[in-house]
Amino acid sequence: MARRKTTFKINQQVVYPSQGVGKIIEIFEKPFKEEVLLYYKIYLDASDMIMMIPVTKAEEFGIRAIVSAQEAHAALKLLSDDFEPITSDWKLRYQMNLELLKKGTINDIATIVRCLYNRSKIKELPVLERKLYDSARKLLEDEVSFALGKPLKEVETLIHTKLEPPGAAPRVKHTIIIEDDEDDGLMDDVDIGKSSSRSRDDDYDSDLDDDFDDE
Repeated sequence: MARRKTTFKINQQVVYPSQGVGKIIEIFEKPFKEEVLLYYKIYLDASDMIMMIPVTKAEEFGIRAIVSAQEAHAALKLLSDDFEPITSDWKLRYQMNLELLKKGTINDIATIVRCLYNRSKIKELPVLERKLYDSARKLLEDEVSFALGKPLKEVETLIHTKLEPPGAAPRVKHTIIIEDDEDDGLMDDVDIGKSSSRSRDDDYDSDLDDDFDDE
């Protein structure tokens, strides 16, 4: 059987939103019910996971190629751009940022990092938001590192400098009413980018519409 055309190639670096940067290590066929499907096998170095994604579902899961150097620089610039304050309701804010993470563009990820970093300057983030911030920042660091060909430590410093320019005035320019930001148990905890060996192969059979196991 001739191999069907695929968007990504073996050894190509890709981004899997909420999971991180990975590499396509294999493209293979596997029987599923009464048909044969083509799968990507993606290795995620940061969490040491292997994900198996049906090729036809890759776009739905938000899998995309690493951005260009120009796009990476634009995302870094966004970190220090002015922005409008968002809601002080942490649960609504969390849901808005989680939706951005699902979309998974590098600008969406940079927006989450900028929003939650600056929010943390006002008050310590609730547990869920802190995990979301850590996940988004790690994803941004990894992708920018690949896109610019720079060491991860250098990129970490670069992102911090964009968020907190030396000698710059405080970024918070608005008076914001602080509401109860405590994690009151109304939302379940999440483990975004949890370190374990997992596969989307079994998930495809049982829950194709659930893009993110960690919500």
